[in-house]
Amino acid sequence: MGKSSKDKRDLYYRKAKEEGWRARSAFKLLQLDSQFHLLKGLNRVVDLCAAPGSWSQVLSRSLPEDSAKIVAVDLQPMAPIKGVTSIQADITHPKTLKRILDIFGGEPADFVCSDGAPDVTGLHDLDEYIQAQLILSALQLATALLRPGGAFVAKIFRGRDIDLMYFQLGLLFERVTCAKPRSSRGSSLEAFIVCQGYKPRPGWVPSIINEVFSTEEYFKKMGIERPLIVDLDGEYEEEERVVAPFVACGDLSEYDSDATYTIERSTARVSLDPVQSPTAPPYKTAIELKRKGIIKRT
Repeated sequence: MGKSSKDKRDLYYRKAKEEGWRARSAFKLLQLDSQFHLLKGLNRVVDLCAAPGSWSQVLSRSLPEDSAKIVAVDLQPMAPIKGVTSIQADITHPKTLKRILDIFGGEPADFVCSDGAPDVTGLHDLDEYIQAQLILSALQLATALLRPGGAFVAKIFRGRDIDLMYFQLGLLFERVTCAKPRSSRGSSLEAFIVCQGYKPRPGWVPSIINEVFSTEEYFKKMGIERPLIVDLDGEYEEEERVVAPFVACGDLSEYDSDATYTIERSTARVSLDPVQSPTAPPYKTAIELKRKGIIKRT
């Protein structure tokens, strides 16, 4: 979490610094847990797209240190967190699954979560498509890791075609809910899909360790591709849309992420240091090139 001299961002940003969270997104998982009780009785947990690590922090503080195993996976390096095993890897690569299973001693996971999102372009259709592909990649790994009855949570962008995602998830989980934590800005398309009660497809065995499939091929083999209705003339028709229940998470007494709050005069000029300095800031390469004289100010 970066440093702002005037703390101009919303109150959740400041509270995250005050409470030692690496990012304000920690409150999203906390509010999801308060609604769905996701973190109760977990022993093996996987946090995908974990950097900078705020969700892993929540998991490490919520689960028992002596028995729970937490694995955080991200392409970017992440500063260590006590009780969390970090893997710098691609969630779409078959070897990543094997590395996680090795840490778990071959045992399945109880809970898989992903707060990952692409760098948005501002082109909503493109952003929604890329985010959907990221979710499917996370789901692909989750279906190969989760025990029956396990849970999966991922960030989604609610768009006009999100019903396809609801349909596919509904074939794999007993309960699928679209949730909006109070700490998530109302002006954002962001929400979280909460899937509980994993039910593996009968007769299907995950095979991504030895073979590489696209997400489309993978879920087609699993048998959860969306069927189309064909009429007598051979024309395709869309089936009925699937809508997941929508739940707003977080107590009404909690802060509104879209509101502006006045900081008391005694603390108004206090600037809080970052909880965790960036491990691989995007400007790092530019600084190194400037020092070598390769790039210069014009």
